[in-house]
Amino acid sequence: MDPIVRMTNIAKHFGSVIALNGVSVDVFPGECHCLLGDNGAGKSTFIKTMSGVHKPTSGEILFEGTPMSFANPRDAIAAGIATVYQDLAMIPLMSVSRNFFMGNEPVKTIAGMRFFDHDYANRVTMDEMRAMGINLRGPDQAVGTLSGGERQTVAIARAVHFGAKVLILDEPTSALGVRQTSNVLATIDKVRKKGIAVVFITHNVRHAMAVGDRFTVLNRGQTLGTALKGDITPEELQDMMAGGQELATLEGSLGGTV
Repeated sequence: MDPIVRMTNIAKHFGSVIALNGVSVDVFPGECHCLLGDNGAGKSTFIKTMSGVHKPTSGEILFEGTPMSFANPRDAIAAGIATVYQDLAMIPLMSVSRNFFMGNEPVKTIAGMRFFDHDYANRVTMDEMRAMGINLRGPDQAVGTLSGGERQTVAIARAVHFGAKVLILDEPTSALGVRQTSNVLATIDKVRKKGIAVVFITHNVRHAMAVGDRFTVLNRGQTLGTALKGDITPEELQDMMAGGQELATLEGSLGGTV
């Protein structure tokens, strides 16, 4: 199987600051590719390069085998690359269905006038949320009354409904409790089973191992390695992410308490 996204030797410079330095990642349909790394590793810059926010200083991006240069995030979305950021871009006091269709409002025409098609929006929203395992009180429920995990699921379901072929999730579990995290991880699994490629950015090895098929670790803008799930243990992945020898040295100095 060929990757849907292939990013080769990606570099990104901000003046004299080198944020990415030769990062290569392949993303495959129906897989969850976990991108791990500590703060400052380059994860955010990398996904913003994939999603059209930043243009790479050098390197090549292939999407479905064709070289791509996204001018902005709209180009990436039009191609099928959707990103769900931590802030979710939702309006808390607005209904779930209005948030679901925000920017893609369905309309109906009555007496020559165009109106938001509430019936269609409500029906689709309820169907999509049930498919993701979320039972709403109703489509008019305010988004602000949902849990953090449920809001993440709304954002993910919205991206899938509008044709995402690649779904980038930026630390979706970082601020969630155990139950909400479980719901989000279950949603990622459902999306993967639809044949959509998922790029899951996280610093939590346990969450990555729960749903990941492929793992890439970044450190200071460089790739430390990529491994398939069956080829690496959680301990090895944690060791790679934490800096291997640095962690071992610290553990020794603290009497094995790290």
